[in-house]
Amino acid sequence: MRAGEDGAARPCSGIILVVDDDEAIRLAVALALREAGYEVATACNGRQALDWLHEHETHPCVILLDLMMPVMDGRAFREEQLRDPVLSQVPVVVLTADGRAAAQRASNRDFAPRLAKPIRLDTLLNVIAGYC
Repeated sequence: MRAGEDGAARPCSGIILVVDDDEAIRLAVALALREAGYEVATACNGRQALDWLHEHETHPCVILLDLMMPVMDGRAFREEQLRDPVLSQVPVVVLTADGRAAAQRASNRDFAPRLAKPIRLDTLLNVIAGYC
């Protein structure tokens, strides 16, 4: 069953989904989170992340999302996510190298929080602890 087909919420899997096109960053964040005891899945763009979300019975406890990616960027991913009543319930934390994007919040349907890269591990873990 695809997310949103019956409108029912899916249970949280406890997995963190890391979405970033930069392989070094994606792998470093995933490794740090795994070493902190979290289960992690990864995607290299928004399209791959949506595919992952639709293919799994449960949803992640949080999505760590880069904004600037090929194929489907973070903003396009978020628009698609918010259109789905089930997927829209999954929290998103933006990790971006764009300092201006990290500082702004366009609306209450926009990302919250936004964190600037590079990020301190203790800061990331504190944010993650609020979701997982």
